[in-house]
Amino acid sequence: MSALPATMTCVEITKAGGPEVLVPTTRPVPVPKAGEILIKVATTGINRPDIAQRQGTYAAPPGASDLSGLEAAGTVAAVAADVTGWKVGDTVCALTPGGSYAEYCTVPAPQCLPIPKGFDMLQAGALPENYFTVWHNLFERGLLTAGESVLIHGGASGIGTTAIQLAKAFGATVFTTVRTPEKAAAVKALGADHAILYKDNDWAAEVKKLSGGVDVVLDMVAGDYLPKNLMLLKQDGRCVIIAVQLGPVATVSAGIIMVNRLTVTGSTLRPQSIANKGRMARGLKDKVWPLLESGKVKPIIYKTFPLREAAAAHAELERADHVGKVMLTV
Repeated sequence: MSALPATMTCVEITKAGGPEVLVPTTRPVPVPKAGEILIKVATTGINRPDIAQRQGTYAAPPGASDLSGLEAAGTVAAVAADVTGWKVGDTVCALTPGGSYAEYCTVPAPQCLPIPKGFDMLQAGALPENYFTVWHNLFERGLLTAGESVLIHGGASGIGTTAIQLAKAFGATVFTTVRTPEKAAAVKALGADHAILYKDNDWAAEVKKLSGGVDVVLDMVAGDYLPKNLMLLKQDGRCVIIAVQLGPVATVSAGIIMVNRLTVTGSTLRPQSIANKGRMARGLKDKVWPLLESGKVKPIIYKTFPLREAAAAHAELERADHVGKVMLTV
């Protein structure tokens, strides 16, 4: 094993603000604590929480790196003495607690997964944040099963393109909302049964007309979408909230929830326990990794930037023209 370097290049948030506050710098290579592995990062994805953290509205949890980056693919560079199942030189992709906008990153071992057979580092680095999020929310919380119908908001996003493919692979009928006709065509190519344009359109009436009602809604919008989502649910339907792009506050009818026996739930991923994330990782390896390896589902990569150009990558994501993931290569 070659000795680890003392320092690494990383990108830090110099102050709260726009993409320009992301600046390359040099820091010591982190040392894995008990239960952790050190990854030599090859690729990492840009995610909406990274933007919120950069803007100063989403702090890193206690003990996590102050650097951005919620996922990584790379090679195991070191392991803590108590870690089993991983060794130096293994290839890995991982859901990181932060810190992957860097050449090296530590991560709890249960949050690591083998790279799916046939995948390169770029494809593998696009998996963890989206696949953990969709698996947990659509299947563990939303309990989506074959023969049901689901409405996925933001269908062209990294989360959306993942959710559409997994919902279809597990036998659901998929409705989704997107901004442009180009995005509608792109998500239909991924398997969406219906793609509804939400701008200048009563998307809820359109979904109701097409579906008569859905079993599950994956909501990354909230705000005034929430009461419309509840109106669209069939009896025993589930609404799962994963982001609040239109704000966290809404007025909803308790009567509709009671009469239709609805479940309203939601989650954030980053603050959950290592044990919870380990359970999600095992579910993914068991149920989803075979779908990736057989080509039934795949990560959709829109654009790639080198690590030092993280600011440009953030600006790209904020333009919202993308279908799929914006990635960094290290």
